[in-house]
Amino acid sequence: MYAIEFDHALNLVDIRWTGLFDEPTVAAYADELLRRFRTEGFRPGYRLSMDMSGCTVQPAIAAAAIHARLGTFPRASRIAIVTASAITRMQVRRFMTQPYLRLFDSAVDARRWLVCDDIGERDEERAA
Repeated sequence: MYAIEFDHALNLVDIRWTGLFDEPTVAAYADELLRRFRTEGFRPGYRLSMDMSGCTVQPAIAAAAIHARLGTFPRASRIAIVTASAITRMQVRRFMTQPYLRLFDSAVDARRWLVCDDIGERDEERAA
């Protein structure tokens, strides 16, 4: 369903979704993410990678439950979402409105942006 990794060297929380969530899975996911975030010693300002390319759009009830459970999760400095699905992108944009969020088709491009030291420079390159 999901995998969560913490990379202290990059101050990166790396999450991969591989299946569809239901209410019990949302609860387990949110509990594990919150618990591990604290025990790993991460703080606001970390970078977040969410690779959703291994699943389809989440059921509406699951997406709303994830948003409700993690709506107050500590703030990242950058969020990269990986998905090529237009519907998943629309769902992400509906629930995740942070101005420091970018959507990518490729995990390689997402990682490159996340670890780039100058967001403005990278955004100018993408726009060119």
